[in-house]
Amino acid sequence: MGQNPAAWKPAQPADGAHRGPWWSVFEDAALNELEQQAAAANQDLKAAAARVQQARALQNAARAGWLPSLDAGFGPTRQQLSTASQNLPANASLPASTLWRAQAGASWEVDLFGRVGANVNAARADAQQSEALFRSVQLALQADVAQNYFQLRELDTDQALYRRTVSLRESTLKLVERRFNEGDISELDVSRARNELATARADAIGVERQRAIAEHRLAILLGRAPADFSFPPTPLQPVTVRVPAGLPSALLERRPDIAAAERAMAAANARIGLAKAAFFPKLEITGAFGFESATLGDLFMWSSRAFLLGPLVGSALTLPIFDGGRRQAGLDQARAKYDEDVAQYRQQVLVAFREVEDNLADLRLLEQQMREQNFALSASQRAAHLSRTQYQEGQVSYLDVIDSERQVLLSQLQTSHLTGTQAVATVNLIRALGGGWEAQSVAEAEFVATTALPVLPQAPAVAQR
Repeated sequence: MGQNPAAWKPAQPADGAHRGPWWSVFEDAALNELEQQAAAANQDLKAAAARVQQARALQNAARAGWLPSLDAGFGPTRQQLSTASQNLPANASLPASTLWRAQAGASWEVDLFGRVGANVNAARADAQQSEALFRSVQLALQADVAQNYFQLRELDTDQALYRRTVSLRESTLKLVERRFNEGDISELDVSRARNELATARADAIGVERQRAIAEHRLAILLGRAPADFSFPPTPLQPVTVRVPAGLPSALLERRPDIAAAERAMAAANARIGLAKAAFFPKLEITGAFGFESATLGDLFMWSSRAFLLGPLVGSALTLPIFDGGRRQAGLDQARAKYDEDVAQYRQQVLVAFREVEDNLADLRLLEQQMREQNFALSASQRAAHLSRTQYQEGQVSYLDVIDSERQVLLSQLQTSHLTGTQAVATVNLIRALGGGWEAQSVAEAEFVATTALPVLPQAPAVAQR
């Protein structure tokens, strides 16, 4: 896309078009339950929701600038006037007096040159960016739960493989020991068989350790203490989700990180208008009305009424004349921030395209790799069967049996790894697309209605500076 502006179309973020429970495409009831638990209890998601509420509060504070502020007060004032202020001789004596006041005051800034409006637009864009970042955290959490779930099940598959391997090594050791006792082989084969059994048991313990760590990681995503969480071992089955060909690039507009970058750009653009407004006059109208009396008993009499409205405490039109370049520096900073956000937005779009292409290529090549790996696994199993048969007949040495059985285990582990990698790559593609590629169903819409944050009005399009 380079530096050609025509290569970039206007930003139209569609992260508000929720995808619903996209993980249901895996048709896995356990995964569905884990996603529900994470949505209800994950602390990072709760923190992101709190940041949305903060941004909305700031937006409401900015909107308050369009309305007048009112306040009221009541209390006495003790004062001593000077003789000079009353045109009295210097040696004259004036007694101290107490003045009771009950007043209501009001102030309002007239938005002559759009300062208040620009501030509201910037706060609105900030709030919408926070909402998009919340959805980004939500999507990342959903993807992390799915990825950790599939990785945990891959380790369950590895554990099952090692249990079978240990059982096979134990049977082989009994066979070798029997042949040794019969004098058919030397003690060397017995030592080798015992070594293979101990190695398999050690490797099985290593996988168990990895699984414990993965289980603890999943517990944290679910907002639970690792000590209180356990997941039953469930070997991983191959993922059958197939990605449709010709996915439209418009799907990327649903990515919340792209929407957040666009809204940061809109906020920066609004702050340019805010910086420009500092060059123009500011009109603020204030006033007060109430009662004043020297005694508390006469305070609320009609004759005690008083009001103030004027330049001293009332309307004031201020015009900036000279500030040493402070306002111009503020405007330059706002424009530079906008340019930075534009570049970051475009970079985010490019990264999104790369992530989609990476995962599409990953899934395509993984399918081919798994097909070849299945051929390799079948061949290794056949070779192991032949070597065991020939060893029992005394045609090959025990080293041939060890080598063939090791190759079977390696092929099985590689197949398990590729199955897990395929599942994780599918999750990564869904995440890169912003949450799937299928149209939202009525059931999904109902799910979103109960889990998503309320949506504020759409941010205005980014205007030319």
